[in-house]
Amino acid sequence: MSSVSQNFMKLFRGSSGPEVEAVQASQKLTRRSSGLGELSRSWESSEGLCILDLGSTSATNIRHFTGRGHKIYSEDLLTASTDPALLTKDEQGAPVLDSRKFLADNLVYPAARFDVILCWNLPDYLDESLVKPVVGRLWSVLKPGGMLLAFFHTRDAGPDSPCHRFHIVGADTLEMQKIELRADARRGPAGAAQPAAKDGFQLQRVFNNRHIETLFRDFASIKFFLARDNIREVLVVR
Repeated sequence: MSSVSQNFMKLFRGSSGPEVEAVQASQKLTRRSSGLGELSRSWESSEGLCILDLGSTSATNIRHFTGRGHKIYSEDLLTASTDPALLTKDEQGAPVLDSRKFLADNLVYPAARFDVILCWNLPDYLDESLVKPVVGRLWSVLKPGGMLLAFFHTRDAGPDSPCHRFHIVGADTLEMQKIELRADARRGPAGAAQPAAKDGFQLQRVFNNRHIETLFRDFASIKFFLARDNIREVLVVR
């Protein structure tokens, strides 16, 4: 699989929002990432790259990229998806989130803006009605030849797998920080007034390889890495 040939720019944007509270640093875990290791070669050998980090603001990630002369945007789509104003109903009367309204307020960037997108585990925890529209928008804001890194749980991970924020602490090393929600901010699928999980976002689904390939079918290529912690890492190129 070819590496990104274009330069990354970085610009910081966004914040974690009031509804998400991170646990203490003492509770963070460390994991190795083959996908990150391959992707990091691009920003280590290039200058002025533009990177989109799809998670709450991470001072660690900001330092990692700005120290290398890149620009980073940060956008917390999971927290944004808990906005009760997004709740609507489909043709059958089932509760869904309004993807048009969501994309009118989030991921508002010029086409082909980014060289790299760090999607992390977003598709696994994002409401079903938003996943395909969000991936479509990510394709449009990624440069041709740009790369996107995403993590997907395997079935062995279990339905109660906690949602983590990822901080880059090495070329192929991540620090995982469990995301917790305040009690008054917990919502179930489609913003329903019910607990999303015991203390955080709930795993919405498990993608198999075919589902992942379908999700990223508009991208030029895809590469899989199977990790030991029941995570399937995916590196796609537009």
